Amino acid sequence: MSVINFAFLARPNIFRNFLKGNTSRIFSLNTTNYSTEEPPEVQEAPETVTREPSEKEKARDRTKVIPVETSIRYLKSAAYKETYGEYLVWEQYRRNHKGMFPPRKTRKTCIRKGMLSTGNPCPVCRDEYLVLDYRNVDLLKQFISPQSGEVISYSKTGVCQKRHQELLISVERARDFGYLTFDVPFREYDYSEYYNEKNESKK
Repeated sequence: MSVINFAFLARPNIFRNFLKGNTSRIFSLNTTNYSTEEPPEVQEAPETVTREPSEKEKARDRTKVIPVETSIRYLKSAAYKETYGEYLVWEQYRRNHKGMFPPRKTRKTCIRKGMLSTGNPCPVCRDEYLVLDYRNVDLLKQFISPQSGEVISYSKTGVCQKRHQELLISVERARDFGYLTFDVPFREYDYSEYYNEKNESKK
């Protein structure tokens, strides 16, 4: 069976039109127009213009790593004396908080994504040249109580939680390496054990 016969059997209307001589509805031609124009060139994206950071952004940037040797020299410089005078680095710092009573803990951190994220950073975060390190003894001594030899609480110094943990680690390492002296804790003995042995020996 040819393709034409199959088409006639499948669609009887085509066969009737073919017998009547009306073949215009049997065959149809579709023309497709193709564009002769060349496709437009893909324009390149414009280059992004990098702007210079402002002075305020530069002052809040904390991505630059300050060596501990620079921090040690800074504590002995005239710039440090002019900034802090005879005070400790945290003595003149005041926390900003709502209400009459300050929160029990200081903020978690003052630096997020390499930038100061608060308008009132803690005493260590606000000065980028104050580097907490076990070799920076002059800075660590400012956070140690001269009476008890313990690290002063963050509720008094105002240091954020992250810097306070770094301070505790630096103090412990300085004591391990011998940069800081400390009192050995008093060891208590149970003398009743010795007395019992002495009494039993007398018997």
